[in-house]
Amino acid sequence: MLNFISEAGATEVEASREWYEALVSINPTTIIFTLINVFIIFLIFRIFLYKPVCKILDQRNEMSAKEIADAQAAKESAQKTEQEYLARLADAKAEAAEIMKQATVRAQAREEEIISDANQKASEIRAKAEESIERDKKRAMNEIKDEISDIVILAATKVVEKEISAKDNEEIISNFLVNVGKED
Repeated sequence: MLNFISEAGATEVEASREWYEALVSINPTTIIFTLINVFIIFLIFRIFLYKPVCKILDQRNEMSAKEIADAQAAKESAQKTEQEYLARLADAKAEAAEIMKQATVRAQAREEEIISDANQKASEIRAKAEESIERDKKRAMNEIKDEISDIVILAATKVVEKEISAKDNEEIISNFLVNVGKED
């Protein structure tokens, strides 16, 4: 049995040696079939994978370029809109300042007009008051003169009752009135 085991071990060593030699040895038919398989795989890869992937990548590049162009256009549009807005805002501020300036000028003109009207009315009221005072003064003077003349006549008539004639009486009253008017 020992023999059998030793023969079995020897065949096994030989089989593994052949197997190792077949694995390490260079076989030209295997090289050719391997090259043909690699070429077929390359063609299949090129047709079914590389071209569609390249096509998809080109589409994505185009889409990205379009999106970038759209974003650039949107940015330019936004900048243009912002500039228009800033210009309108500046115009609105200038217009508001002009309106305020005009309103101030109109308010000052109206103020001056009101003041001049008030001064004119005050002057008119003052002139009317002075005229009224002068009129009242003259009326009072005339009333006083009339009363004085009545008193003088009464006094003169009592003092001289029958000694002075009517002509002399009028002369005395006129002189008295003339002298009373001069004292003012």
